[in-house]
Amino acid sequence: MKHETHFGLSLCFITLFLLALGKSKQQAPSKPIMTSPKINKLDTEEHVADALAAYVGDLSAKSIANHGSFSVVLSGGSLIDTMRKLVQPPYVDKIDWKNWLIFWLDERVVPLNHPDSNYKLAYDGFLSKVPIPNSNIYTIKEGLSPEETADEYEQRLKQLVANKTLKTSNATGFANFDLMLVGMGPEGHVASLFCWHFQRFEKQKWVTFITDSPKSPPQRITFTFPLINSASEIAIVVTGEDLADAVKVALGKHANDYYPLPVQKVAPEGNLTWFLDKEATSQLN
Repeated sequence: MKHETHFGLSLCFITLFLLALGKSKQQAPSKPIMTSPKINKLDTEEHVADALAAYVGDLSAKSIANHGSFSVVLSGGSLIDTMRKLVQPPYVDKIDWKNWLIFWLDERVVPLNHPDSNYKLAYDGFLSKVPIPNSNIYTIKEGLSPEETADEYEQRLKQLVANKTLKTSNATGFANFDLMLVGMGPEGHVASLFCWHFQRFEKQKWVTFITDSPKSPPQRITFTFPLINSASEIAIVVTGEDLADAVKVALGKHANDYYPLPVQKVAPEGNLTWFLDKEATSQLN
């Protein structure tokens, strides 16, 4: 696993170096204007799960009190397991689940009952244990090509904005989700936006697609950075030693010296909060 992590980061840095060729230091990419992220360095993954549940529960109550709903964007990977405290007391009993709206940051273009489906992962570990109405769970449409799947999901999001189910970002005109729960890969990718894919530079589309993910299955759809960064709140949840190298690059003292990893392009309109355990921060000074 450690060897794979180093290889992935090396490939990412090579890609970023090639993108930078021919550009002077004066032409380095501008940094997005944003408030400083809140970085929670916790002892264990169990502590991360506790802190994440308290954070999500608080945001849920505030959002529903403010505008009657709580739009949540889920990721795949280990995130769903780290959300496990939400389906336990006291949260499972006090959260107003009927007003949650569920979306996916990225999804594999496979049937919803396929073992690789992010929906199935979320259903088995979270959605099946809380009373969120099925009509409030926005999965991909099955049986389409990756491009068609991305286009259909984007059009559905735009319709939800048009009918006021979702808020609109005043700054970008994109959908403004209340919370995005984001994981990170060992080479610093988020969603299905990898260093070596030009989809990470997409500016117009809300949802795009890839057909060559380095990890199976290769066909996926993904939110773009303009949509991701139109969110009110983003939580990046990172646990485990295999992610420590990417955490060091993203949050270490030289984080702003080079072309950014995909995770460093996460810059929401509102607040960015990191939840990390001791293993994930083991390479930070």
